[in-house]
Amino acid sequence: MAAVNVAKGSGGNVNLKGRSPGMEVWSRLRSSPIAVLSMSVVGALVLIGIFADIIVPYEQALTLGAGDRLLPPGSPGHLLGTDNLGRDMFARIIHGTRIALIIGLTSATITVVIATLLACVCAMFGGWVDNVIMRLTDILRCVPSIAIALIIVASLGGGIPQLIIALIFSALPMHINMIRSRALGIVNMEYMESAVALGGRRFYIIVRHMIPNLISIIIVNGTAQISMSIMIGATLGFIGLGVSPPTPEWGTMLAEGLRFMLRNQYMVVVPGLVLAGSALFFNTLGDCLRDAFDPQLKGKS
Repeated sequence: MAAVNVAKGSGGNVNLKGRSPGMEVWSRLRSSPIAVLSMSVVGALVLIGIFADIIVPYEQALTLGAGDRLLPPGSPGHLLGTDNLGRDMFARIIHGTRIALIIGLTSATITVVIATLLACVCAMFGGWVDNVIMRLTDILRCVPSIAIALIIVASLGGGIPQLIIALIFSALPMHINMIRSRALGIVNMEYMESAVALGGRRFYIIVRHMIPNLISIIIVNGTAQISMSIMIGATLGFIGLGVSPPTPEWGTMLAEGLRFMLRNQYMVVVPGLVLAGSALFFNTLGDCLRDAFDPQLKGKS
């Protein structure tokens, strides 16, 4: 048990210097301006996604305006202008944020959960179980993740559920390998060997002892996967294999605006900046979390 130093201030307040690992991570995050900025932006994106309907009605993102086509940003009633069909760009960006977060958060969460369970099974059971799972993983790793996503979406069709399935399968191999490498180090620790010697069931040991010690890499991988899922989802939408129109989605908006790039650059610049900024800050947050969980890795790739 960590020693706790108690000191009383002038007001009789108690200062507890002994802190939990979670508090240590939070302290490191708060001390980094980049981490604070990243958390603020990511938090703002999440709030926009949750309260999108309150910020602007969804119908406004779909309403066509024949007389309001290609209005520039700052036009009356249209903060970010309108697209080639007269739809409000601000409303489409706001509701596109919700779509991007649904795709990114859902696919990343499912991916990391499945990858964690399979990686722990590989490390705990070893032998033929490990060989079978890892050989299947190696087969998938031979194909680029974007190609796997393209094949699945082309087979299943467009739509948010199909896109999420494609993103899960395209990202699984990488996360299984990364989490398995950490799990192999944990499974050989003395307390793990003691738990096995005492007759603990392996799945109970995985849930009770192994997964809690993998929480740092799970969080970091999950954050990075959100960024990757948002980017790949937008890429598939850009080439017409993502979310079906007229659903507001950043990749689809980029594809629509590309035809008017020379005349109305904002149709590409606005969704492009939002997409790039979202991916950047999610990635940056993942890097900051990695450094906070393990300060010895700070500055290393």
